[in-house]
Amino acid sequence: MPEKYCDVPIGSTSASLLINISSFFQDSNLSIHTDNPDLTPCFQNTILAWIPSIYLWSALPFYLLYLKHNKRGYIVLSMLSRFKTLFGVLLWCVSWADLFYSFHELLQNRTPPPVYFVTPLIVGITVLIATLLIQYERLRGVQSSGVLIIFWFLSVLCAVGPFRSKIMTTTAQGHVNERFRFTTFYIYFALIIIELILSCFKEKPPFFSPVSTDPNPCPELTSGFLSRLTFWWFTSMAVLGYKRPLEDKDLWSLNEDDTSKIIVQQLSKEWDKEKAECKHTAEKEKKTRCITQEDKKHNRKPSFLKALLRTFGPYFLIGSFFKLIQDLLSFVNPQLLSVLIGFIKNKDAPAWWGFLIAALMFICAVLQTLMLHQHFQYCFVTGMRLRTGITGVIYRKSLVITNSAKRSSTVGEIVNLMSVDAQRFMDLMTFLNMLWSAPLQIFLALYFLWQALGPSVLAGVAVMVLLIPFNSAIAMKTRAFQVEQMRYKDSRIKLMNEILGGIKVLKLYAWEPSFSEKVLEIRKNELRVLKKSAYLNSLSTFAWISAPFLVALTTFAVYVSVNEKNILDAEKAFVSLSLFNILKFPLSMLPQVISNIAQTSVSLKRIQQFLSHDELDPNCVETKVIAPGSAISVTNATFSWGKELKPSLKDINLLVPSGALVAIVGPVGCGKSSLVSALLGEMEKLEGEVAVKGSVAYVPQQAWIQNATLKDNILFGQASNEQKYQNVLEACALKTDLEVLPGGDQTEIGEKGINLSGGQRQRVSLARAVYSNSDIYLLDDPLSAVDSHVAKHIFDKVIGPDGVLKGKTRILVTHGISFLPQVDHIVVVVDGKISEMGSYQDLLKQNKAFAEFLRSYALDEDIEEDEPTMLEEEEVLLAEDTVSIHTDLADNEPVANEVRKQFLRQLSVISSEGGECPNKMSTKRRVCEKKPAESPLPRKNPNEKLIQAETTETGMVKLTVFWQYMKAVSPIISLVICFLYCCQNAAAIGANVWLSDWTNEPVINGTQHNTAMRIGVYAALGLLQGLIVLICSFTLAMGGINAARTLHAALLENKFHTPQSFYDTTPTGRIINRFSKDIYVIDEVIPPTILMFLGTFFTSLSTMIVIIASTPLFAVVIVPLAILYFFVQRFYVATSRQLKRLESVSRSPIYSHFSETVSGASVIRAYRRVKSFVDISDVKMDENQKSYYPGIVSNRWLGVRVEFVGNCIVLFAALFAVIGKNSLNAGLVGLSVSYALQVTLSLNWMVRMTSELETNIVAVERIKEYSETETEAPWVIEGKSPPADWPSRGELEFVNYSVRYRKGLDLVLKDLNLQVHGGEKIGIVGRTGAGKSSMTLCLFRILEAVKGEIKIDGVKISEIGLHDLRSRLTIIPQDPVLFSGTLRMNLDPFNKYSDEEIWKALELSHLKRFVSSQPSMLDYECSEGGENLSVGQRQLVCLARALLRKTRILILDEATAAIDLETDDLIQMTIRTQFEDCTVLTIAHRLNTIMDYTRVLVLDNGTIAEFDTPASLIASKGIFYSMAKDAGLA
Repeated sequence: MPEKYCDVPIGSTSASLLINISSFFQDSNLSIHTDNPDLTPCFQNTILAWIPSIYLWSALPFYLLYLKHNKRGYIVLSMLSRFKTLFGVLLWCVSWADLFYSFHELLQNRTPPPVYFVTPLIVGITVLIATLLIQYERLRGVQSSGVLIIFWFLSVLCAVGPFRSKIMTTTAQGHVNERFRFTTFYIYFALIIIELILSCFKEKPPFFSPVSTDPNPCPELTSGFLSRLTFWWFTSMAVLGYKRPLEDKDLWSLNEDDTSKIIVQQLSKEWDKEKAECKHTAEKEKKTRCITQEDKKHNRKPSFLKALLRTFGPYFLIGSFFKLIQDLLSFVNPQLLSVLIGFIKNKDAPAWWGFLIAALMFICAVLQTLMLHQHFQYCFVTGMRLRTGITGVIYRKSLVITNSAKRSSTVGEIVNLMSVDAQRFMDLMTFLNMLWSAPLQIFLALYFLWQALGPSVLAGVAVMVLLIPFNSAIAMKTRAFQVEQMRYKDSRIKLMNEILGGIKVLKLYAWEPSFSEKVLEIRKNELRVLKKSAYLNSLSTFAWISAPFLVALTTFAVYVSVNEKNILDAEKAFVSLSLFNILKFPLSMLPQVISNIAQTSVSLKRIQQFLSHDELDPNCVETKVIAPGSAISVTNATFSWGKELKPSLKDINLLVPSGALVAIVGPVGCGKSSLVSALLGEMEKLEGEVAVKGSVAYVPQQAWIQNATLKDNILFGQASNEQKYQNVLEACALKTDLEVLPGGDQTEIGEKGINLSGGQRQRVSLARAVYSNSDIYLLDDPLSAVDSHVAKHIFDKVIGPDGVLKGKTRILVTHGISFLPQVDHIVVVVDGKISEMGSYQDLLKQNKAFAEFLRSYALDEDIEEDEPTMLEEEEVLLAEDTVSIHTDLADNEPVANEVRKQFLRQLSVISSEGGECPNKMSTKRRVCEKKPAESPLPRKNPNEKLIQAETTETGMVKLTVFWQYMKAVSPIISLVICFLYCCQNAAAIGANVWLSDWTNEPVINGTQHNTAMRIGVYAALGLLQGLIVLICSFTLAMGGINAARTLHAALLENKFHTPQSFYDTTPTGRIINRFSKDIYVIDEVIPPTILMFLGTFFTSLSTMIVIIASTPLFAVVIVPLAILYFFVQRFYVATSRQLKRLESVSRSPIYSHFSETVSGASVIRAYRRVKSFVDISDVKMDENQKSYYPGIVSNRWLGVRVEFVGNCIVLFAALFAVIGKNSLNAGLVGLSVSYALQVTLSLNWMVRMTSELETNIVAVERIKEYSETETEAPWVIEGKSPPADWPSRGELEFVNYSVRYRKGLDLVLKDLNLQVHGGEKIGIVGRTGAGKSSMTLCLFRILEAVKGEIKIDGVKISEIGLHDLRSRLTIIPQDPVLFSGTLRMNLDPFNKYSDEEIWKALELSHLKRFVSSQPSMLDYECSEGGENLSVGQRQLVCLARALLRKTRILILDEATAAIDLETDDLIQMTIRTQFEDCTVLTIAHRLNTIMDYTRVLVLDNGTIAEFDTPASLIASKGIFYSMAKDAGLA
């Protein structure tokens, strides 16, 4: 053996390295061209022995730096650690024994080569360092060390060669050469293997680490290096999620570094630093030179981007480093493929080459997988932290911005900053590295391609570049379509919302067909746009699928045609193909990343602008120093709502003694509320001093109510004290309301207090203030929203001299004059100045502004005084205070009763998606349905729930659902699609087989023959494949739209035919959700998902077919791999689906809490609760990230496992090719291995798509469920239609009639028998719940009879169609419902009447003046719910509808709500004159309207108590008499 090289004195290592390598190659016969390879001893002793040392020495400085900064507490010395150290020391001894042996040889005058001194020295020192490192890591709390695992692994790897060669030489020579070194080497080898095994185990958790009280910590922190590398630690959750659906309690807590507390703190710190720096530079500039106007612009704004980079940059860069390695590795496999093809061609190459290549391919692929997923993990976690940080910073900012800043951005915009813009950052993070990685990959790929094919590569690249503008043009167009489609969708949902809100009215009027047509019209347009974008999408799919093929085709065609001598052999063809496949990804990603960056930069600007808004000055109100005896003092102060606005309060001087009650009065808009805000520090103080001593409670004019229980709203974060709480409820007159509310004080209050009337909201807000027990009370007109008698109660019990708050300082803004005599001081504000102050008597004497104010308001006051008489009787009926008349007509507030009724049906708040961002799936905010608030239970029967909880599907989706979808698409089309996919893949395989055949064409005189034919067939097959894809995606799109159309139509049809009882028990939100979210999923999510799924499925399938065809042995491996794949897929799908659900459920509370906070910021600040609200927001954010983080990791977990399956496929494809080398040609091997190299991607996507499909197909199930609810009787029954002029007489007869609302409830009408003659006027009266309204509902068959029947003019109404019946009766319903649309549409949706008739009706209903004064007359647009008409006008519109229909029977359900008396009289008068000869049934609440009717029907508990003329009923002194007496009519 030529050891002379090792005798060269080592002057310089590099020299020796060169010599070594030359020796390695000189001996290539020994080491390569033999069936029994070996390495030269010299190489073994130098390079191989030094590799691990070089690695450890280079990694050490970085690692030590890292350890220095990350301390987790030390780990107690364990047996594991002791053994590791012991073996380390032994290793050091063994290495140095070698060294001493060399010295020993020197002394004996046998000069050993220098390498025998150098290598043991180096190895010894390295091992010693590794041993010390074990201990240092233990002290720094590292449980499992990646650095050392890699070091021991390298050592073992590098020792395997010498190990084998020592055995080989010994067996060859028959005796051992150097006994001593032989022995030490074996001991060394055994020890490093033991060290490797030991280092794979992890140590116990560190001691003295901060005590974690965490019930469910994330196992990631304590998992070992290998477990982190492969995400093995996630397996426990995957298994759990497979066994049963995951719940909140199964989720791990967030890692410390991912929590809002830490992240937001870091980000705020960096942002503050950035702002400070800017200020500093600006000031410096000011000092250095007087800034002229021009230079002002250069004043640099603080950059939020810098703060973000400083906070999250370093962590993100680690991910970028992994990406770099992965990019470089991805180019190794194509090179190995070319070596493999060369090996197959070379028939006398030794077999071990092939095995080595296969092994290298596998190792390279596995490394690539691990690197890629580490990179993604870092990116996603950065994205997640970014979202947390940005959301937190925005939340904190929104609590301190000034009011002028708040005006410049609405609540919706700020919520958007939080949801959409923060989400954009999150989406960008995933692919941000593509910015540098894509150009790098493109450059490398082109470099290798150039080497293989020369300049003809440029042709292929040109094709790729040309496809980019084509794709982007399509994307632009699609985006435009998307906007248009969103418009249609929004209008459809709005219309549906109104229809469901007024469904009862539609049924009563028999107007369903007209509205159904309107919805279908919008739907038609929507689907038309969808169809267009589907065509575009299939074009882009075509481009996407054909691109790699076209590129290959042009490149090969140009290459072969340019020069006869250019031969396309297997190596060139398949290596180029695999390189083109690598190119495909960066080229398609680059434009997307750039557009993403453009979007994100817009978001960044918006966020930066918001964060740079002015903040309230916390010191504008002095809280410490104040004149003795005063609670509030204001001296010479001027305030404005914004620096740039003119002051709204000027020269205010005010001194309020402690414990005084001060009233602030003045005309509307004179600055009363502003004064209160100024005391709270909400306004900009331009000059002067303000001091407020003590804690403050604040009741704003518009009550601010949180979405929480009523009790929580009152306690507002204070400790509960039952006695005090009850007193507060009593004082604020909330006791009676609690009895009405379904859950008492545990009733969940909807957002913005939707299920409370205005008065209740105001009283809750007041109760919150009283409970807070502060020193100073600022009450901004708390009495305006409540009735006068309630206001009196509150003033006496709470605010007044003898109220709960006596002795506190109270400032009361009021319009109520009656209370003024009882206050200590009155402050009169006029035009932002205090015009006078003093007690009531003083001010009257002065006879200035105040006296005038009294005179102007005294008139209103009279009205207020009469009001209670009218309302008293209603208090009984309604048991809840109604909004008083003024506010009602002034603000067009929907009447409280109406609000409440709506609420019962909208308990589940509507949550269709916000405007969707058109870019990617992930940005779509899927807001799940909120749980309905506690359902209102009928008191008597606690187990009968009114609103049933919604069922959510868990577990696997049934196959029937897929079948239902296929039926909707039409089964024939479904089969055609599958058939086309098979054809497409057949064509693709055909093209590649043809290519492999072409590469095997023999070379004659350095050229290949019939290249033209070869190119032609190849092109034909490829284009055929593209065409089939085009047709296929067309068909699928059409099928999808077909399905969407039929499913929506069925749902709509069913909903219009559903009986009213369904709507009473199902919250509107739930039905709307079917129409918005689920229809959206069927329209836009399912078809592309199916397309992707089929694509990936068939790609994977064709890969298997190709590999099996070329190497049949592969079939053996497929079964175990398939089983492994299937298991991973089942585990993943079950877990990730549930994680997605949990994530979307926990997401909406963040935004709803945020929008609540923004609207109540002043209250939160006044009560000094900012800190706790920030904490609540952080908790909500963390809750959401808690389910998002495992979602990310589940994708990584899946990726590593599925790609491992893919890598095994690569390994076996290569192995079997090597084994069957003699029977295979190079083309086939190239084909099968290059197919195997792409399979990982499609396997990965296939699992994701399965998961997506299973998650989304549920929408079909949910829509089906609501398309099959029970329906009411048919609208028209053929052959049973009544005569055209029916009912001509208007006679009514009830025969033994009984009815109940729903199965399982009591009868509401029992055995009614009565007869009404044509033209009679009947009044129906009775206490609440006596069954008055039920009677009208029975006439319209909204309720179907249990027994008995109703006859109208002798026709049994149960035997005719519903529309025949309903269109011949007229009703003026209790609450006037209007739909958004023209006034004409509201009166006559079927366009049956002429304009003259409509104007006549308007004239009779006293609306003519109003309508003709509008510029658009009959086309006057009513807004949603008729909000732009007053309640009275709405009632008159309903009257006009009745006048237009004018049938023989009129039913009038009187409005219970405080509708004004004037309108009421108008209606009564019109009915008396216009419906003289009709039968009129009136359900009366005010008896004076029916005193002159023919007869009065008194109902009691569902039976007829009295039925006679009003006069004789009063005479008989029964129930009617007592009611008349209460009303003061008898």
